Amino acid sequence: MSAGNGVREKLKKLEREALAELQAARGEAQVRSVSTKYIGRKGLLTHWLKEVGKLPAKERPILGQMANQLKATLEREAERAIEEERKRQKEEWLRLEQIDYSLPGRRPLRGSKHLITQVTEEIVSIFEGLGFEVSEGPEVELDYYNFEALNFPPDHPARDMQDTFYFSPNVVLRTHTSPVQVRTMERRNPPLRVIAPGRVYRHDSDPTHSPMFHQVEGFIVDQQITFADLKGTLTYFVHQFFGPEVQMRFRPSFFPFTEPSAEVDIQCVICRGEGCPVCKKSGWLEILGSGMIDPEVFRFVGYDPELYTGFAFGLGVERIAMLRVGLSDIRIFFENNLQFLKQF
Repeated sequence: MSAGNGVREKLKKLEREALAELQAARGEAQVRSVSTKYIGRKGLLTHWLKEVGKLPAKERPILGQMANQLKATLEREAERAIEEERKRQKEEWLRLEQIDYSLPGRRPLRGSKHLITQVTEEIVSIFEGLGFEVSEGPEVELDYYNFEALNFPPDHPARDMQDTFYFSPNVVLRTHTSPVQVRTMERRNPPLRVIAPGRVYRHDSDPTHSPMFHQVEGFIVDQQITFADLKGTLTYFVHQFFGPEVQMRFRPSFFPFTEPSAEVDIQCVICRGEGCPVCKKSGWLEILGSGMIDPEVFRFVGYDPELYTGFAFGLGVERIAMLRVGLSDIRIFFENNLQFLKQF
């Protein structure tokens, strides 16, 4: 027997053994192990391919072709075995995975409105019931609308109480929603009855103040509007929001854009006027500022202060919400604490 015939017989034997082992293999790892054993870099077939190089020149092409065909056959069979094993595992998993189609589906988590949004909408709804219409304005505001047109001259000390964030000397993040009052009056003639909710900004941060918070501005302009109208409107709001049994009072105050001006206090909702840490033992809680619109503001927008009068008020939504739910730290509203937010 020639050397070529001996190699040919060994290659055929190698093929039979490899195919038998591939057929008997169970699991993808075992199939790959058999594949590596025969056609890996140090496999048996690789060894016999080296032996082909030692044969006479005329026999090398035939046996080399035979060895390469064997390698391709084993690679193909190994891939087929792996695919069959994967298919078998998938079928086994489907057989074992029992699905009860009668079980209810898993509903996705549903979000809800933030407490600040809820309180804002409730406040606005109360005033809409009195005939107020909602108006909004830009949060990035001109100094003219935020201060000057509201009777805050450039060097007025009241500006220090509303220190804000500046984009430029004349462009700021608004410190209150009162600029909506000026913008609305510039566009429209009386009578006006407007409520303006929105975000505002001040350079202030502690347990009771936030650099960003929410405010609701309200105002009425018409002929023969008096302080009695202001008092009646705010009394209605307080009784609708906090309850008819809650007492309220007006305290003289100062705002550049109203004259006369007043702070509005309500009986402490925590201790009912008896005195507690929340109201600093006074029995009263400040909730908003208000007053009759200053004639200078009317002159800025071209209204005749001899013909028209009006009142304005502004309240912080977070302040109202804190009183509603009994909180002492404003920062919890903005910490994304779901345990807190889910309560509302």
